Amino acid sequence: MERPRCLRRQRGRSLCEAVQVEPIEINAGAWYLRALRADDRVDDRPALADMGQHDAEHVARRTTQWETDTLYSWAVCEPTTGELLAEVTLDPASGNIGLQARRGHAQAAQTGADAVRRFADAMLG
Repeated sequence: MERPRCLRRQRGRSLCEAVQVEPIEINAGAWYLRALRADDRVDDRPALADMGQHDAEHVARRTTQWETDTLYSWAVCEPTTGELLAEVTLDPASGNIGLQARRGHAQAAQTGADAVRRFADAMLG
């Protein structure tokens, strides 16, 4: 199903077109950013619980938020293991970025947030 999606803001106005929006992977140097997962291959829920996020529906909610363009989120991961070290979010309406890291991984979270800021600047203007 296609729906309106604002791709870039110019002079305070959004240019929109219908596209199918899917989570976007981002290379952030020593880290990579991907959608949160809870499936038979990768389960981010234990790492999220380590950050204090114990809601069993967190990953499903983030997926719905991507699909409805209300909030974009990324797992900041160690590239060789895929282990979630932090979560970064982007509110596409305001451009606000949020981040949360597992203990000892604040730099990974900040690097991820910087990469998401570049993404937001390119996509949202």
